Amino acid sequence: MKVGIAFANILNFGTPEGSIQFAQAAEKAGVDSLWTVEHVIYPSNYDSEYPYDTSGKMMMAPDTDLTDPLIWLTWLAANTSSIRLGTGILILPERNPLVLAKELGTLDSLSGGRVELGIGVGWLKEEFDALGIPWERRGARTDEYVAVMQKLWSGNEVSFDGEFVSFENISSNPKPRSRNIFRDPRS
Repeated sequence: MKVGIAFANILNFGTPEGSIQFAQAAEKAGVDSLWTVEHVIYPSNYDSEYPYDTSGKMMMAPDTDLTDPLIWLTWLAANTSSIRLGTGILILPERNPLVLAKELGTLDSLSGGRVELGIGVGWLKEEFDALGIPWERRGARTDEYVAVMQKLWSGNEVSFDGEFVSFENISSNPKPRSRNIFRDPRS
């Protein structure tokens, strides 16, 4: 059985010292993976219903420290040697897939192939509004962004023509060391 710890990048575990102590202790104890959560912002008041609590609201206060997942995982990668580094979840339609493919390829390469990528479409409409990203087609955008990143990681001088992203004959390196960093939560 493998054991992972979720919500690892919140509160004291998001501080430089706290995150290293936490990650190294987890690694020493035999924990297989650490998993982040993500929100770029969280408004004090919102109408969106949080689907993971019966109250319909997040349990975080507006002043809760929630570090950027990829920067935090990079910090852990530099200070650990074997623990797997997971996003659980990255809100994919809020990110540029070309930039994210580069960031993930770099992180997976520098960490020795330890990245696990969990993604989601997001539930907080107000966050999308603040970022200027259309809420209505976030599912289709997510599907396309996955296809874009997989295409970029499949080779060099690749092309893609989609609804949200189009490019011709481009390369993105480094590519992830792992063959597939996307993880199916059912596996």
